[in-house]
Amino acid sequence: LLQDKQIAMVVNQTSTIGERHLVDSLLAAGMVIKKIFAPEHGFRGQADAGEKVSDGKDAQTGIPIASLYGSKRKPGAEDLAGIDLMIFDIQDVGARFYTYISTMHYIMEACAENNIPMLLLDRPNPNGHYVDGPVLDTSKYRSFVGMHPIPTVHGMTIGEYAQMVNGEGWLAGGQTCKLTVIPCENYRHDRPYILPIKPSPNLPNNRSIYL
Repeated sequence: LLQDKQIAMVVNQTSTIGERHLVDSLLAAGMVIKKIFAPEHGFRGQADAGEKVSDGKDAQTGIPIASLYGSKRKPGAEDLAGIDLMIFDIQDVGARFYTYISTMHYIMEACAENNIPMLLLDRPNPNGHYVDGPVLDTSKYRSFVGMHPIPTVHGMTIGEYAQMVNGEGWLAGGQTCKLTVIPCENYRHDRPYILPIKPSPNLPNNRSIYL
């Protein structure tokens, strides 16, 4: 799926294979990564909640980093020029207002508009064993911290969520993204999952994630 592709990635500090970052693993395997898109908290996950994230360059690899939590939330055609494949790999926590799913929506929309397929690497939802809370009234309250008519705790993995965004026609104009989800092996929704890396600065442990 990745061979001979010009790849862009939406990743942060949670995008690891074991102890190694996904970017480093793919570069070591000879893949061509042209750009990294950074969500809220940045590529390394160190920016505080709501803090503007700037464009830059990864010091370790030299890959350009484009912020999706600064002057723009969605890549434009110029940001995606020459890209053959988008990879999305970010750990979600299953709450409607956690902005990684909003970033995913805009990435899917940009991919649909520019005819770029998206490969999503799924991860367990630590709050995936239940669904709770009111469904958002998007006619009154739609924003970056609540984009879709879902409960407060949605119960889905981020891969399942992406398929729902496509299936429900929630992208602009009802368009769909060419989406491939790589599922987690051996994951069940009734199986507890402790995150190995904190997904954002204010969620340092499992207790905070449950709260």
